[in-house]
Amino acid sequence: MTTNTATARYEGLGKDGKGHVRTKSGVLDAAYGFGTRFEGKPGTNPEEMIAAAHASCFTMATSFALAKAGHSDGTLETTCRIALDQQDDGFAVTKSELSLTARIPGIDQAEFEKLAQGAKAGCPISKLLNCEITLETTLEG
Repeated sequence: MTTNTATARYEGLGKDGKGHVRTKSGVLDAAYGFGTRFEGKPGTNPEEMIAAAHASCFTMATSFALAKAGHSDGTLETTCRIALDQQDDGFAVTKSELSLTARIPGIDQAEFEKLAQGAKAGCPISKLLNCEITLETTLEG
């Protein structure tokens, strides 16, 4: 089993509070709060961090699926959009949209799509999210 940690601290309450989040590795060390989440102010927010986690996990899963299928070279780039919607009881993450663009020599669209869909299903972050997950793929040159 592998475990990783992050720590979030929030000083003050509600809209007036100020948060700070950091990962054990130190790669993430950022401010967050109401302003960064809903008003576009500098810093991060939980949905942005989820988007980064999903994009990176899915891209790595796709890379491994391609390697297992015998491909040895290529470039993958994934953008993830996380939808946060207001609901009767508050807010919920309702959708994660993955958009993958790739350059993989010697692969056709059908094989690429099959491997990407399998990677989406097997990605640990995809499994974690309790929302609709969509995938759009583009295979370049």
